[in-house]
Amino acid sequence: MEYTLKLTPEQAYNEQSIRRYLLEEKGVHSTTLWVKRRSIDARQRQVWVNLTVETDPDGSVFRVEDFKEKDVSGAKSVIIVGAGPAGLFAALRLIERGLRPVVVERGKDVHERKKDIARIRPEQSVDPESNYSFGEGGAGAYSDGKLYTRSKKRGNVESVLRLFVQHGASPAILSDAHPHIGTDRLPRVIENIRERIRRCGGEVHFQTKAESLIVRGDRVEGIVAGGREYRAEVVILATGHSARDVYRYLRESGIEIEAKGLAVGVRLEHPAQLIDSIMYHSREGRGRWLPAAEYAMVDQVDGRGVYSFCMCPGGFVVPAATGPEQIVVNGMSPSGRNGRWSNSGMVVEVAPTADDPLCMMRYQEEMERLCWLQGNRKQTAPAQRMADFVNGRLSADLNESSYAPGLVASPLHFWMPKEISERLREAFRLWGRRYRGFLTNEATVIGVETRTSAPVRILRDRETLCHVRLVGLYPAGEGAGYAGGIVSAAVDGQRCADAAAEYINNER
Repeated sequence: MEYTLKLTPEQAYNEQSIRRYLLEEKGVHSTTLWVKRRSIDARQRQVWVNLTVETDPDGSVFRVEDFKEKDVSGAKSVIIVGAGPAGLFAALRLIERGLRPVVVERGKDVHERKKDIARIRPEQSVDPESNYSFGEGGAGAYSDGKLYTRSKKRGNVESVLRLFVQHGASPAILSDAHPHIGTDRLPRVIENIRERIRRCGGEVHFQTKAESLIVRGDRVEGIVAGGREYRAEVVILATGHSARDVYRYLRESGIEIEAKGLAVGVRLEHPAQLIDSIMYHSREGRGRWLPAAEYAMVDQVDGRGVYSFCMCPGGFVVPAATGPEQIVVNGMSPSGRNGRWSNSGMVVEVAPTADDPLCMMRYQEEMERLCWLQGNRKQTAPAQRMADFVNGRLSADLNESSYAPGLVASPLHFWMPKEISERLREAFRLWGRRYRGFLTNEATVIGVETRTSAPVRILRDRETLCHVRLVGLYPAGEGAGYAGGIVSAAVDGQRCADAAAEYINNER
């Protein structure tokens, strides 16, 4: 039997307490319980947990559908550039379609990559090939692992979540309204996917940077990567939103791309206890039974959208630059979301203003270099207390922060582009009136958040998903401009793999 329940946080805390509620309030005795959906309603002072549960279900609902392993070692090869979610899930789908994926990744494997990330703080510099954006797992591997997506039209989102569970993620992601693996657990899941690809006969090559496409006429015949040629009649290009050298190569080679609108701004960090108390309407914060609170802000300010992005309850602000003379910040949360701070990107929509396909990329670069100059030419990030930012005052001192490389006081309200800073200041005033206590000098504004999405779209046919000019080239995922986040990138990778398989089958 299926039941829709509205419970207090204590009643919904675990399976045992839910079963106790069903027995005492509804007279339902169950030996087995399946939570199909879970969400928190904190709109009123009394916080409720909404559940859809099934009692004594058929045992099959607990089994995650097995990935259909095949030995593809002797099959036709498809080259995949990039081992982020789009590339890895494309590889899994190709194996199911009887094709052999050959994945080339410029960065290191997920464990070696972690060592390079750890060196950013003491060395105050970034490895341009192994960092928070480049390496196995892509930008999401060490930047939170949130799986929430608004994209329900492209492919089967649940199939992606089930594949994550099969490779080691918690089954809770199948029921949570905003599923989250956690940056502490996601690397192991990624490693399991990589080993499955290899076990089925595919290849995964690290520290193998794609340098150029091999093109004959209007057809792709492979790539040059790491100084050697990889030949195949299909290339899936899944390089992520920060591979600026790829965008420059495409532009210089006359391969059709266009500038794409994005959103830029700052990271805003509050004490987690403060956000919990605001969102749960309680001085005690979340208490014993609730998770760290989330929020979502959005408004129109002077004709542009201003909104929160990648909110990380109980998380950390991290240095996400990919090269020299850059400061970029992002956020992440461990699976327990039990850190002392909560942070979110606070960003303003920006549209292309020139015909140059790389104009938005250059906009990002200018902001990141300006931020680096303000940050003493290190990875120390310029920052300002939130109320000081809104009121146009330099902060005499700064709050303690989760940002490991350190902060330096700086007047962000003065040096950031006015089209960004003025809209952020007005949005903060609006949200401060809406949520008492949100606008406070206990919060810190940290610059800059620029990598919310790709600044470029690589043009492809809407039906075939192939590039508009180069036969056999399939731009995929967030870096190609067709996704925004882990799940939507994974789904787009699957779609491109299906399209590539159809093309190869029709060519035979």
